[in-house]
Parts: sequence; C-alpha cells; structure tokens
Amino acid sequence: MGMASALDTLCGQSYGAKQYHMLGIYMQRAMLILMVVSIPLAVIWFNTGFILNLVGQDPDISHEAGLYARFMLPSLFAYGLLQCLVRFLQTQNIVFPMMVSSGIATLLHVLICWLLVFKSGLGSKGAALANAISYWNNVILLVLYVKFSPSCAKTWTGFSKEALHGIPAFIKLAIPSAVMVCLEMWSFEMIVLLSGLLPQPKLETSVLSICLNTAAVMWMIPFGLSGAVSTRVSNELGAGHPQTARLSVIVVLIVAILVGILIGSVLILIRNILGYAYSSEIEVVRYVATMVPILAASNFLDGLQCVLSGSVRGCGWQKIGAYINLGSYYLVGIPLAVLLAFGLHIGGKGLWFGIIGALVVQVALLMTITIRTNWDIEAKKARERVYESVLPVNIVS
Repeated sequence: MGMASALDTLCGQSYGAKQYHMLGIYMQRAMLILMVVSIPLAVIWFNTGFILNLVGQDPDISHEAGLYARFMLPSLFAYGLLQCLVRFLQTQNIVFPMMVSSGIATLLHVLICWLLVFKSGLGSKGAALANAISYWNNVILLVLYVKFSPSCAKTWTGFSKEALHGIPAFIKLAIPSAVMVCLEMWSFEMIVLLSGLLPQPKLETSVLSICLNTAAVMWMIPFGLSGAVSTRVSNELGAGHPQTARLSVIVVLIVAILVGILIGSVLILIRNILGYAYSSEIEVVRYVATMVPILAASNFLDGLQCVLSGSVRGCGWQKIGAYINLGSYYLVGIPLAVLLAFGLHIGGKGLWFGIIGALVVQVALLMTITIRTNWDIEAKKARERVYESVLPVNIVS
C-alpha cells in the first residue's frame, strides 16, 4: 500500500499535465516492483507464528496468528496489484467503477466467508482464504474494466517495455512512500503486540484488537477523503493551478473535521453495545465501552492527519512525511505508550493514549507544513517531475 502510493504523485501529476500515456507506464512499473517486493514479505508472513513466539507473545495466540498468516499469503500479491489499479483509476477521477467492483466483491465476500468459515469447518483459516479470494475477485473486475472501458483508452495503451525503464526513479519515491505509511500503521500494530505483554494478555489483546479493527473501519472514511485530496492536489499541480490545489486541501480538511465529529458522536452513543459485534464475553464488552471515548478522540485526530497526508502525497513530499511519522510515533507515541501502560500501570488505555500523543504531534507538524507551503513553487516542481519522466521516453522513441 505504501509503495503504491507513489502513484498518487506520479499518475496524478501526469494526468493533470495531460501526459495520459504515462499513467499506464507507471502502473505497470509499480505492479512489477510490488510483485518482487511481495516475495520477501511472503517469507515473513509464512514465519509469523515463529516470529511472534520469538518476541514473547502468548503461544496459543502466536500459533493461531501464524496459521492465519499462512492462509492469507495469496491475498498479499492480489492486494499489491489492487493498490496499483486503484491509484491508476483514482488519479483519473474514475471512482464509480471502483465502488461498483468493491461492492460486488463485498457481496460475494459475505457468501464466501459463510461457506469457508462455517460450512467448511476451516474457521479462521477459512476467513483468511475468503479474504484472498475476494481480493482476487476485485483485481479481476478492475483489470477487465481497464482493458475494455473507453474511459481508460488514453491512459492504458497496452503493455510496454517502457515500464522497465525509470525503475530507480520510481523506487526513489516509492520507498519514502512506503516508510511514511508503514511507520504510521505499524505503530498501531505495535500497540496490540505490547498489549500481549500486559497482565491478562488475552483480554488486553482481544480488546486492543477490537479497537484497532473499529479504528480501521472508521478510518476508511477519512482515507477516502485522503484519496480525493491527493488526486485533486496532484492533478491541479500538474495542470499548473496552484491556488486550486490549495483550496482543495482547505475544503477536504473542513469535511474531515465534520466527519470526525459525527463518527465520534456515533461511537460514544453505541459504546455499551459495540463490543457485542466482536465478542459475547461481558468482560470484553465492558472493557471496550471504556475504551470508546479514547478511540473516538484518536479517530478524530487520525482523520485530520489522513487528509493532510493525502496532500503530502499529492505534492510528492513523501520523504518529509516519513520523517514526521518517525518522530511522531517512535520518538513520542510508542515511548509514551510504554511509559503509561507499563510505568504508570494504566494498561491498554495507556497504550492508546500513547497513540493519541503521536497523532497530536503528527497533525501539528503536517498542519504547520501545509500552512507554510508555497503552492506556486510546488506547481513548478510538479511540472518538472512530469516532463523529466516524459522527455527521455520521447527521445528514445
């Protein structure tokens, strides 16, 4: 997901500059690189159970997680391809077909889950396989759309050897993109891992996992806004319209604030029953209820940073974003979480308060950079980036 977000910058700015053929070249290049990167990741997933045992997690949890990860392996490669297709279409403002394909895949997913989880007796392994099948369904639907839709006639002109050129330049942007995304997302996962070291690890891990899943579901709404602002900013900068790019950031930021308040209010209203969506254990349900106000606050801040991070990707500032995320989460968030949870014995709440501390720092830094941005200079940089990619191809041809 992180490496594919380099396409937010490259495809978005190329589309704004009307260099349409480059979108297909960039997508092919990204697909090739992500398939290669997925191989070592697959090795890590295959050894998940062993790795979790090695870092002191509960043996039962480690074993079950290891089995789940192995059955998820087919989804890894599908997800890489899916992210490239999504960026390719999104930067052209082609959103409705993606919504339809996701809707079809989701409807099928319900049936596939029911069959593989309950009817086949595979349990959690069936859930992992269901995810893999659904990701591949989505990939196939989008591939067919790109291949046969007239909407992509200018941007997809077939496979080309040009995709094999410029790989170092793509990786130069893709690695900071991946670091930016991974540093943030891994910090949330680390909170769950740390919860396994607390007293009553099964309770703490269950509740923190529920909070993480709930946060991930709610995060999809600002993530959609992030994709929108990334597309608008990259398109407008590529087209040489800096003030329109600036206005896009302001509008989406206001929408994110309103959405954050609404989602937070709903979460707090349903806090006493939310836990039942995941567990029938009363102890788990009550613990989740006490965590929801903290979760609502983190969701609000996460929505703001998500939109601001979309602007960062649209401008091509992934390296700056990586430094901000490193400082926010690993110099502030994780140490604060460890101090509160283990030093002051606040438990799972302390871990999540650490995340809130990281989000406050992250939002403050991203907001400062956004306010101080010279949008005219960014538009000039975008045009230079686009034509640096195009000119060598034209010379060869």
